[in-house]
Amino acid sequence: MKQCAYVALGSNLGDRVAMIEQACNEMDQTGKIRVLRTSSLWETKAMYVLDQDKFVNGVCEVETSLSPIELLDELQGIENKMGRVKVVDKGPRNIDLDIVLYGNETFMNDRLQIPHKLMLERDFVLRPLCELIPHHGLPPHVDLPAGSFQYQLSHLPKSPDPLSPLTPLAPNVAHIASQHAQRKTRVMSILNVTPDSFSDGGKHFNMSSSQLGDAIRSHIANGATILDLGGQSTRPGAPQVSSNEELQRVLPAIEAIKNTPEANHVAISVDTYRADVAEAAIKAGAHIVNDVSAGLLDDNMLSTVARLGVTICLMHMRGTPETMNRFTTYPDGVITGVAVDLLERVRAAEEAGIRRWRIILDPGIGFAKNQEQNLELLRGLDKLRRWPGLEGFPWLIGASRKKFVGSITGVKEAKERIWGTASAVTAAVQGGADVVRVHDVKEMTQVVKMADAIWRY
Repeated sequence: MKQCAYVALGSNLGDRVAMIEQACNEMDQTGKIRVLRTSSLWETKAMYVLDQDKFVNGVCEVETSLSPIELLDELQGIENKMGRVKVVDKGPRNIDLDIVLYGNETFMNDRLQIPHKLMLERDFVLRPLCELIPHHGLPPHVDLPAGSFQYQLSHLPKSPDPLSPLTPLAPNVAHIASQHAQRKTRVMSILNVTPDSFSDGGKHFNMSSSQLGDAIRSHIANGATILDLGGQSTRPGAPQVSSNEELQRVLPAIEAIKNTPEANHVAISVDTYRADVAEAAIKAGAHIVNDVSAGLLDDNMLSTVARLGVTICLMHMRGTPETMNRFTTYPDGVITGVAVDLLERVRAAEEAGIRRWRIILDPGIGFAKNQEQNLELLRGLDKLRRWPGLEGFPWLIGASRKKFVGSITGVKEAKERIWGTASAVTAAVQGGADVVRVHDVKEMTQVVKMADAIWRY
């Protein structure tokens, strides 16, 4: 009979996130353990043996027909395969896999104790566990304090160095630490390689490689740490091009970035809702898939991203770019509507095999929202960030030059909506945004620096 178990994941040697991802993949490949869901990955200082590097910790929910001891044997086999050498008890290790819970069962012998005897004193176990099963508690008849895991977490002593969830972007780019009080907001620059962008009129379309290289270097010099490439316009009424044409636009831009030394520490994002375009772009060197439909416009998108093992931005939208303006009715309010819809997309992504720590969320400013709803999303971003089930995710906000900004400020020309965009970016930082997607990189980098100085330090 298959059983649901929870396995704690930890690493503080080498590429810690890569080690944990490898361990999850190894579990799936055994054919005896299936990873169903993962928590975020949380960075924390070491406990017990303090003279060692910070750990990255998480929890995964697995399905298995193995007994507790058989499961332990498989997990230790994975640790050995990955080269773990235990030098000091609770000391440094490249991978650590512990069974925290096994169904509603208890188990104890000289090798294994379930529930894990130290789990209730460990913030780095309880916090990720609460992302998966916050209202569950320990099995009955366990000689440990009663109460839900959320209750147990709330009663732990406050840490002077609170945990922060990490989201990887690219190999040479620092992870997003989405709940760190002193984090810097990332600037994602928009590099549309389309002839019909609403905001820049095809500025980068059909550029020569040297011209494109100059544009890339300018974006980076002005503060961009993520370059978002778009080969298909998503403005209302924009004609749809083929995947092949979209790739003919995007792939040369990726190549130009890869050939630009200044871009070694910049993440490349591909703005597409097509799985085949996403896959070709990632194989060409992109790192992130930015999908305005959160996988709704291509049934293969989420499974493709899961297989590729990259980070995806799930944006909220209803309908299609052509029809979205018909779907601006939110009976329970736009905050609730966006939260509920995004929860569904997160579940779909997890079911497809995307790890929770590989997900960025975007409320979709301007997509199936009217002016007041866009403003409400900016006002209520902090509420969205704290919505049950959405905690711990990083958030991206893209309000740059959009129609509602022009409507409020009275500025018709999209490229002249800098001051209105600056106000929206400031509101996004105040609300807790981790990434802002902008056209005017130099100006918005200055805005972000000032807003960070006010709200993050």
